[in-house]
Amino acid sequence: MSRTSPVIPGFGLTLGYTLVYLSLLVLIPLGALFIKSTELTWDQFIAVITAPRVIAALKLSFGAALAAALLNGVIGTLLAWVLVRYRFPGRKIIEAMIDLPFALPTAVAGIALTALYAPSGLVGRFATELGFKIAYAPLGIALALTFVTLPFVVRTLQPVLADIPREVEEAAACLGAKPLQIARHVLLPALLPAWLTGFALAFARGVGEYGSVIFIAGNMPGKTEILPLLIMVKLDQYDYAGATAIGVLMLLVSFALLLVINLLQRRLARA
Repeated sequence: MSRTSPVIPGFGLTLGYTLVYLSLLVLIPLGALFIKSTELTWDQFIAVITAPRVIAALKLSFGAALAAALLNGVIGTLLAWVLVRYRFPGRKIIEAMIDLPFALPTAVAGIALTALYAPSGLVGRFATELGFKIAYAPLGIALALTFVTLPFVVRTLQPVLADIPREVEEAAACLGAKPLQIARHVLLPALLPAWLTGFALAFARGVGEYGSVIFIAGNMPGKTEILPLLIMVKLDQYDYAGATAIGVLMLLVSFALLLVINLLQRRLARA
């Protein structure tokens, strides 16, 4: 008995285009990055990536990106829920505001946030009176990353929420389930894989963000200096090998974290 191949017609051609496209845009540039880093010996490479200034920038970049992604995981979920489940005046305006970070140049966002949260700004003035500062501090960096990465979580969760039938929630309520039980046993299992995807996208964007951060960070070495800025400093000093080493470090750490998140997402999806 003959079996029909499950492969759709044109698979070889489309796969070839896909591999060529990914190679030109992703694999070859990343391969060049690793090749450039081989100009350093292993001891020199370790010395670059373990320098106190690099370690401080690494902690700040990944810590602020993680904090922003977690905050957006909460705020973005609430926004997606409101936009999907309710109809109210001004809803379209809120939809457009959520997409604004996609269209707004990141430098413009950085200038606007700095003007607002600087010690002389409208909000920063009150923060200074209370004994803390937002701009030129890690808190300001986290807020800038939160602004930039919010759409990734909201737009990832919205289609999933829209596909969950309300009848399922109503049936659970008719069976005596309380709102918290409905959220935990009905909504959370369906939303968690998509939530992890949005979290991973927001985290990855936050780690590499540059334009919106450099204005509000203050760029003090060892305190408010992020890794992308440190790479630019190395390039300005014509230390291309050092900049490449830091880029490889960012790539490896980001890849490891995203791999863990994707594995967790796949396990949850199977469950």
